[in-house]
Amino acid sequence: MGNPHKGRTGLTRVLFATRHSAAGLAAAWRHESAFRQELLLALPMLLAALWLGTTWVERALLIGSVLLVLIVELLNSGIEAIVDRVSLDLHELSRRAKDYGSAAVMLSLLLCGGTWATALWNRLHA
Repeated sequence: MGNPHKGRTGLTRVLFATRHSAAGLAAAWRHESAFRQELLLALPMLLAALWLGTTWVERALLIGSVLLVLIVELLNSGIEAIVDRVSLDLHELSRRAKDYGSAAVMLSLLLCGGTWATALWNRLHA
């Protein structure tokens, strides 16, 4: 016997998953200031990637690095929410889980920044 919440299949499952994904994005916008800031910065960067990238591979790397920051921020927010749901008490494992999520966001930001800096360097010195 499987999970009773996993009974949907086919197009119905896709529609419900899409609805849950939209709700997750809306909740992140409402409750996570870091996500709002990153998303507002991401929008012009996604447009700039079309100009900055000189090949489809460069554009894909620029766009992918921006989207990766948003993805990692959403996962970090999920980790923080579940840790807070379990307990608001200070605990070493809770701190560690949140620190790991924060470190993942930082690494994604460094990767994004490095990708963009390299693309800018190449564009301005071509």
